[in-house]
Amino acid sequence: MQTTSNARLISSDKVEGTTVYNPSGDKVGSISNVMIDKLSGKVAYADMSFGGFLGIGNRHHPLPWSVLKYNTDMDGYVVNIDKEKLEKAPSYDATDRPNWEDQTWGKQVHSYYNVTPYWL
Repeated sequence: MQTTSNARLISSDKVEGTTVYNPSGDKVGSISNVMIDKLSGKVAYADMSFGGFLGIGNRHHPLPWSVLKYNTDMDGYVVNIDKEKLEKAPSYDATDRPNWEDQTWGKQVHSYYNVTPYWL
């Protein structure tokens, strides 16, 4: 059984909690959930928590899965976005969940990151 960090497949519990970095290597957040389209099997979003202190003031950012690239040297995901753009990105409070099924909302998220929606 392969258990190295170089494995191509990873269980969702290993993704959750993984650090997200910008290209400069600065930590911008961590993955709290992975959203999977149960009909197509595609990973739709990584729900990244960002900001706050000890969970207070924490915002969640739905990142289209296609904007994340895994970096084995960093043992984390890299997203090509600076802090200022991330602060303006679609987000929600931890107590206020978005309607993940709403394609209008999903198109806004994908448009912000300039990527094709996962369902197309």
